[in-house]
Amino acid sequence: MTATGAAAEPGTAGSTRRGRALVLVAIVVLAVNLRPAVTSLGAVLGDVRAELGLTGWLAGLLTTLPVLCFAGVGAVTNRLTHRFGLHLAALISLLTVAAGSGARALADSPAEFTAATTLALAGMAVGNVSLPPLVKLHFPGRIPTVTAMYSCALLTGAALPAGVSVPVADATGTWRWGLGLWAITALVAALPWLALLRHDVRDTGSAPAFSARAIVRSPLAWSMAVFFGSQSAQAYAQFGWLPSIYADAGLSQQSAALMLTVATVVGVPAPLVLPAYARRTSDHRPLVVVFAAVTAIGLGGLMLVPATLPWLWAGLLGLGGCAFPWVLAMIALRTRSMEGTAALSAFVQSTGYLLSAIGPLGTGVLYDLSGSWTVPIAVLMALTVPMLWCGLQFARPRQLEDELAPRGEA
Repeated sequence: MTATGAAAEPGTAGSTRRGRALVLVAIVVLAVNLRPAVTSLGAVLGDVRAELGLTGWLAGLLTTLPVLCFAGVGAVTNRLTHRFGLHLAALISLLTVAAGSGARALADSPAEFTAATTLALAGMAVGNVSLPPLVKLHFPGRIPTVTAMYSCALLTGAALPAGVSVPVADATGTWRWGLGLWAITALVAALPWLALLRHDVRDTGSAPAFSARAIVRSPLAWSMAVFFGSQSAQAYAQFGWLPSIYADAGLSQQSAALMLTVATVVGVPAPLVLPAYARRTSDHRPLVVVFAAVTAIGLGGLMLVPATLPWLWAGLLGLGGCAFPWVLAMIALRTRSMEGTAALSAFVQSTGYLLSAIGPLGTGVLYDLSGSWTVPIAVLMALTVPMLWCGLQFARPRQLEDELAPRGEA
């Protein structure tokens, strides 16, 4: 590995407080911009469909496209970060998000809009995979704390468009500004990464230290990927269908939409508690049990008595969603090297997001086939079983490098 620029540590922005602060700000603003391209579309989708003539099946594809792009592009991001460096990968991520967001605001046909959306999502996928190794590289002693910070930033970025895109679209008289403004925020977020390019780490010749074939042989990697996929399947099903479930149970449209906000907001402060827990113990199995239990109870209440204590079920689902920032932190905690973190992040997120596609798609299909929400919610509850089992496997102390080392060297 060779580092570009002089730095106190390889690849870091230096050992000064100012340098660390710049890196932290860069990581947080990167995270904020990795969700608006997804959630802003839902806020103005009706206007987009009306103007561009999007068919129902294409609108459905656009809601599933994020997890497919996250899976496909995430699978090759490890080679990108290895060859060009994590800082340049973060910059490419934000510039691609900006280009895609700006292009779809100018789109005049369904094909142009879909292509631009795919471009923005591809940039987000690169950023998703780059975040854990960035934290490992710059803050190896504060992984839970910094992961909690950027997880809160991700949730904030997901929630912002609901309160911003529609008012902007109403004020300007077009959905195009409601979507296009996120290109501006991505460009602004790219500025600190420009300053950090000279401190990047990249390898210009050798192959990645951890090949995809090697990672596939790791039980640790597979247990994390299945956990990530099970949790994300539930999360994306909730994002897509939770308001409809509550509305069909008798809540008003406004109250039903508010329940999704509750599920999202409850999860925002919770990641800040995780670092204190992580500092006390390296065995996180009790936490896995809590994640699975609150998710199962929340889904059970949603299935059996959704209109009774609806805030409670939404809040429990939000607490269960805290498994997402936890597994991101575990990607870095279960590896010793930045290269191992990058490889594990690429595998877990690409495989996990591919598995998670069954959540929103399967929920809609099962509802259409059964005519009620009981069956799809029961299937989502069943996903807590592999989530629990797989989580217990990697929650106990173990390291990726030990599994992949030649026998006798671990």
